[in-house]
Amino acid sequence: MTADFQLSDFNYDLPAELIAQTPAASRRGSRLLHLDAESRLHDRQFVNLPNLLRSGDLLVFNNTRVIKARLLGHKASGGKVEVLVERILDGFRALCHVRASKSPGPGMSLHLAEAFDAEVIGRQGELFELQFPEDPLTLLEQHGALPLPPYITHAADEVDDQRYQTVYAAQPGAVAAPTAGLHFDEAMLAQLDHQGIARAFVTLHVGAGTFQPVRVDNLRDHVMHAERFVVPAEVLAQCARTRAAGGRVIAVGTTSVRALEAAAAQAAEDAAGATRQGDTRLFITPGYRFRAVDALITNFHLPQSTLLMLVSALAGMKPIRRAYAHAVAARYRFFSYGDAMFIEPPASV
Repeated sequence: MTADFQLSDFNYDLPAELIAQTPAASRRGSRLLHLDAESRLHDRQFVNLPNLLRSGDLLVFNNTRVIKARLLGHKASGGKVEVLVERILDGFRALCHVRASKSPGPGMSLHLAEAFDAEVIGRQGELFELQFPEDPLTLLEQHGALPLPPYITHAADEVDDQRYQTVYAAQPGAVAAPTAGLHFDEAMLAQLDHQGIARAFVTLHVGAGTFQPVRVDNLRDHVMHAERFVVPAEVLAQCARTRAAGGRVIAVGTTSVRALEAAAAQAAEDAAGATRQGDTRLFITPGYRFRAVDALITNFHLPQSTLLMLVSALAGMKPIRRAYAHAVAARYRFFSYGDAMFIEPPASV
């Protein structure tokens, strides 16, 4: 971080009725606000996106899959608990958020989904380590519920099970969707192939921390949540070939940005050509020098969120403020089920 920023620098007023509660009728049915390299704004439809891309560009998608991470149950004492699985560990263990009137202690048994018991092993910071009786992913698929974001007011239903998941989701482990990818359907992917626009996949398992508010006034004091990522060696090579040939590496979603930039940060430490993986706490704010990403397709982000800080770093604070003010005035739909932006950053931010 190269400057002192205050949390208030990233605030904006958003009418509650602009928070999308349901997806558009079709995946590609959203609007698209285009912020071009001259910081000009263009109101478009998401179906127009292929017209803004060039043969030789590379789209990088996050292929994480949202797991049914939410479980309801009760303690042996009868008190209600709500469990949100944050991360699957080995040995049938998982790190979880646990909500209860009184926090459960080590050795306590939680009866979940009226189907099985999980034992509290201990804590790692704010998270509880639970021991499941068998593979947690199998139990979650059978008995869990999709964990919709806190600003979506309805319980997950069959529509959400389909639409709060990208069509290319492959690697289970996220508790929130990489929502920029929700706009893509198979027909659009085929159209992009036909136009000579390449695609690649990285994995970043989005954690519940993505919805946690920043609780400090000076951003230098913020501790970023950790998320697991994998960027295969072939994807790194594909990005290098794209740029060498004059194409652009375009991240689909801020999670793809974090994965690619975290991989770039490892470059000095790992052997050339190696797959980059691990936990990242990369916190991108204005002044950050992007090493791997040339443009971004993204949704609109919460006020004062780390993701709003990231897009402000890419496009500039003033252009993003102007874009968000325009989006509010033009009644765009916001957040996970909302409309999209295509950001082409200026030569210098």
